[in-house]
Amino acid sequence: MTEIGQSRPPLSDLAIVQNPGLGAFALWRFGQGFQAEDERPVPFALAFLLLPIILHRATLDIVTSTNRPSGLALFAAKLGKEREQLLAVHERALLLRSLTLQSVAVGVSGRLLSVDYKDATLRANTPEPKPKKLVLPERVKHVGPASEKLGFWFSKLGTAQVANLLRVEF
Repeated sequence: MTEIGQSRPPLSDLAIVQNPGLGAFALWRFGQGFQAEDERPVPFALAFLLLPIILHRATLDIVTSTNRPSGLALFAAKLGKEREQLLAVHERALLLRSLTLQSVAVGVSGRLLSVDYKDATLRANTPEPKPKKLVLPERVKHVGPASEKLGFWFSKLGTAQVANLLRVEF
């Protein structure tokens, strides 16, 4: 803890990127992308795949460079060109479980997200009033659009298909 009047040391890039607030924002945008066409909520298990993809720079770059209509299959194929990158998604998902759960909690407490415990689903809420346009730091400015794109891609497939394409196990 710092005393009054003392400045805090600057946050590391890791602390800026791997925080539940940013995770909640990403999950909210992911839910918006998933719900874009038919308002179906996100199967909760899929939420655990978002942060391992968007918080890893090389993987985020692949999402960003893949066109929305191309879909998850093309993204997975690009990621699979370096097989260890594709296999690392599962390992990162395990490592980031706690951050994902913390992010869901922040999103629920901020009313960005709702959880249906009975159906094990997550919903992106429409905040009231509409949020102002956010100005994000350069290192995280692609997180929102990439999260929304992933949500859209995931919505086109079943949970088992997503898991199979990304080589993860639930």
